Amino acid sequence: MPRTRAVLAAATAVVALAAPLAGTAPAGAATSATGQFTVTALTFTVQAGGRSCVVDADLYRPAGVDAAHPAPAVLTTNGFGGSKSDGSTDATAKAFAQRGYVGLAYSGLGFGRSGCLISLDDPRIDGTAASALVDFLAGTRAADDGTRADFVTADKKGDPRVGMIGGSYGGAVQLATASVDHRVDALVPLITWNDLAYSLDPQNAAERDVPGVFKWQWTNGFYLMGEGQPLLEPSLDPSRINKLSCLHFVDDACATIRTLNSGRYPADRTGRLLRYARSVSPVSYLKDVKAPTLLVQGQADSLFNLNEAQASYRTLRANGTTARMIWQSWGHSGGLTDPASGELNLSQGNVETSYVGKRILAWFDRYLHHRKGVDTGPAFAYYRDWIGDPNRTYATASSVPALSRKLYLSGDGKLVDHPGKVVRGSREYRNWLIPTSHSESSLAGLVGLPDPAPHDTPGTYLDWTTEPLARATDVVGSPKATLKVVSPRTERVQDSGDAADKLVLFAKLYDVAPDGTRTLVHRLVAPVRVPDVTRPFTVTLPGIVHRYEKGHRIRFVIAASDDAYGGNKGIRPVTVTSAPEDTGTVELPVVPE
Repeated sequence: MPRTRAVLAAATAVVALAAPLAGTAPAGAATSATGQFTVTALTFTVQAGGRSCVVDADLYRPAGVDAAHPAPAVLTTNGFGGSKSDGSTDATAKAFAQRGYVGLAYSGLGFGRSGCLISLDDPRIDGTAASALVDFLAGTRAADDGTRADFVTADKKGDPRVGMIGGSYGGAVQLATASVDHRVDALVPLITWNDLAYSLDPQNAAERDVPGVFKWQWTNGFYLMGEGQPLLEPSLDPSRINKLSCLHFVDDACATIRTLNSGRYPADRTGRLLRYARSVSPVSYLKDVKAPTLLVQGQADSLFNLNEAQASYRTLRANGTTARMIWQSWGHSGGLTDPASGELNLSQGNVETSYVGKRILAWFDRYLHHRKGVDTGPAFAYYRDWIGDPNRTYATASSVPALSRKLYLSGDGKLVDHPGKVVRGSREYRNWLIPTSHSESSLAGLVGLPDPAPHDTPGTYLDWTTEPLARATDVVGSPKATLKVVSPRTERVQDSGDAADKLVLFAKLYDVAPDGTRTLVHRLVAPVRVPDVTRPFTVTLPGIVHRYEKGHRIRFVIAASDDAYGGNKGIRPVTVTSAPEDTGTVELPVVPE
């Protein structure tokens, strides 16, 4: 499908998704009683990023909570394209209000009825706006109608006991807020990012300063969702219109999307892109986050994969910040609207009956109620989809398993367990001018549309496959591959000054059943822009949790293209040579038996 038509198709899917996410404000009076808590609509005019922004919010106040009987607060906001009234945001606030917490749900800047431009959870803008809401919970500022909150537990004057929870766009804003406001006491970011440069333009080779491979389906889908705000909210606050560039994003975000869509990576423009994307990402400011953080990431997520949570977790721990990490089943790519049985489902409010929900309640009990005897759980937990019993699906560990099994690429297409078994040989593939491999239609999982099975076109990829496994093998973590490729056409142009002239390839792992059926685990791939085809390079694949059953085979593939991503500039034949003394490797983090 031509890029323009594909973008329009993505836009249609995104609008279909965004409409139910955006929701509408509750009808009737501003304050309504439920018997357990009241909900009061409020607005706050805040200064953020040099603009005056109106933030639209709902205050959830449990019955019996007052100045004499205060309670801790939970602050929550929407994912991209949503609002305070969408299913998960509203349900989250209600769930915690029912458990005695003061809830404050708000529409993020540029969404719902909140003003100002979309600024990608920039701590200097979105974090500052959220900090003003913490002022309200502290009782040191009033809402626009004069309402004050004198009923939130405080550690001292001006310092309320407040936690934050939310997913995706509503996850990163927690880290942004905590980096500029140390009064925030506990965080629960779900399925969010560490580095937008990696999320939108992933580079899975070790060289961080070489740009990656444009994730065009996801990126343009969300871009069009942002630009389509008038379809969702006809009477936009004037502060939400950018007359200088694209309509509803800050200028730097517009420049970033233009660069990515251009398909060109000149050094000066690419440097600005990487610097901006990282400046609004936790990778740049996690050093300033001190609040205890429970990271929850989805295994089925090609937008923000498990590697993002691992990176944030490692940084927080290295800086001395209390952190735990859970890998749940659902993410952006599948199951977002229909989690597996027993999994956390915010729209259904099953906080007390799901493993992840119980961990979240314990986290807030410990750090908001200061119940020191509460067990906040192990350092690391992960969901196992091969376990049938919902009560036993999570395994725990003190850390993510280390790389423990090395396999070698043999010249005959086998993946062997010892270099002495490597057969000398060379094989070649070449790309076409159109994509020839399919991993996913990125927005299909969000909107419940069918997606063709992953496939690769013969002649445009190479694969290496193990013998049938003698026993079940559980892989938990991020596999790595070390490769050396030969591409004379690339070698002649790769130092042109435009990184688009470097070779692009896609690494991935399949599970091959005895009947030949292939499964690309959660449809995840590792896009790579090879830094230098004259040198070996290391690829970190997306983290997975997967059992290769006895009799199944592990297949490693490098492909020339993927239709969810940008691709090579021109035809680039690639040769991979193997010899016992010099060959590529694949390393797997295998859980000990």
